[in-house]
Amino acid sequence: MSCLLINPPLVKPSEPPPGIARLAGALEASGVSCALLDANIEGILHLLRAPCRDDVNDTWTRRARRHLPKALEEIRTPTICNKFDRYRRAVMDIHRVLQLAARPSGVRLSLADYHDEHLSPVRSADCLRSFANPETNPFYSYFEERIPSLLDETRPAVVGLSLNFLSQALTAFALAGYIRRIDPGLKIIVGGGLATSWKRNPAWSDPFRDVIDLWVDGPGEKSLLDCFGKAGDDRLFPPRYEGLPLDRYLSPGLVLPYDASRGCWWLNCSFCPERAERNRYRPVPPETVTNDLRKLVDDHDPALIHLVDNALSPALLRELVKTPPGAPWYGFARFTADLDDPAFCRELKRAGCAMLKLGLESGSPAVLEKLGKGVDLDQASRTLAYLKEAGIAAYVYLLFGTPEETIDDAGKTKDFVARHAGNIDFLNMAVFNLPAWSDEARTLGCGSFYEGDLMLYRTFVHPRGWNRRQVRQFIDKELRRHPAIAEIIRRDPPFFTSNHAAFLRGGVR
Repeated sequence: MSCLLINPPLVKPSEPPPGIARLAGALEASGVSCALLDANIEGILHLLRAPCRDDVNDTWTRRARRHLPKALEEIRTPTICNKFDRYRRAVMDIHRVLQLAARPSGVRLSLADYHDEHLSPVRSADCLRSFANPETNPFYSYFEERIPSLLDETRPAVVGLSLNFLSQALTAFALAGYIRRIDPGLKIIVGGGLATSWKRNPAWSDPFRDVIDLWVDGPGEKSLLDCFGKAGDDRLFPPRYEGLPLDRYLSPGLVLPYDASRGCWWLNCSFCPERAERNRYRPVPPETVTNDLRKLVDDHDPALIHLVDNALSPALLRELVKTPPGAPWYGFARFTADLDDPAFCRELKRAGCAMLKLGLESGSPAVLEKLGKGVDLDQASRTLAYLKEAGIAAYVYLLFGTPEETIDDAGKTKDFVARHAGNIDFLNMAVFNLPAWSDEARTLGCGSFYEGDLMLYRTFVHPRGWNRRQVRQFIDKELRRHPAIAEIIRRDPPFFTSNHAAFLRGGVR
């Protein structure tokens, strides 16, 4: 018997999906045949080939249609990184054609998001409507072209859908509905990050029990092996990327993702979704990680490795210095004592580190302390300077509107960024969302962002009167218009953001 694992649209089509690659490694290690389908990249490329609408004929659209083949070629060419204007134009032309291809379905589609004008992914009734009416989904013609022949070829006993983001939800249910329609006997299971978040909602009552055979909570290896009568656990086996279209992703070189852990090694931050969902930290031994990475480099020669952990542990960073993977890499890290060392930062660079994503969150010491972030601003200041000196790009993350923050605190964040603008390559500025089921949510007056039984976040009454509207106005007027900060923001790759940032700062071969 065999298994078919599918990554549904829509997520950024810059790299293959790490989740189903990990699962494939576990299944094949236990003797279960496994086929992989990245319906995300395939579906997007299918829509880009679809006949264009004739009723939209503005200058941008005409140019985008005419230049699409060149844009697709350029976005996969390393030299595009040397000319940001050309890179940006190629991305925007691809986006425009994709956007127009989905419009007849009432969907606002981009290279990074999916928004249905009529259905919401946080309402189970709407997900069930998508399941019952897959022909209304913009990817339906792709389903018709690809799925029947693939099922005939692989003859799976189980089809697994990897559901990690809200932007995938409606399409995942449409895909499940289409598969059920053409092969009612197939067992359909759903797992992934979003599936886990939904199922760990204390009010979860499985509204999909009549259409999905199994809903996996957390790591999926054991649940999948159980389907085939195989004993197993949730160990992380080396990912298997064979069978995925590695030459078709929209990046200036092949990017291979790898998860060296599940959960977060810090796990002390207030309002943390990992804590709210009771996700424990499960690392792969650092020596195993470097062995896996070296094999991936030998087998596929990637231009860049994306370490997709919530935060790279100090132990792993030290091991990467000791045993470099043989290709450039980047990932999310915390401001730790190791990074407060110029020699260590230089060693990271020699080991292939092209960029680090760093969660600064706030420039206010009081806010950082109250949120349990463990960030010392003096140390962070030195680290940014050491990374710049070493040639490692810094992608800094900021978070505004937390319950502990005031407008004065936000001003301190702006001032910190402005002072260190020369050492910050990219910025991510987010507005705080309160995890719906966090312990801290019980102490705040909460409401709903939107009506839906599958919501992940809640609105709240800010204890200091610093509401979301004021926060957004501060970001737009105070940060985006500050000359030094605006220059950083302009460098951010459209749609692909951190997924392409390392390419654009010259840290990738």
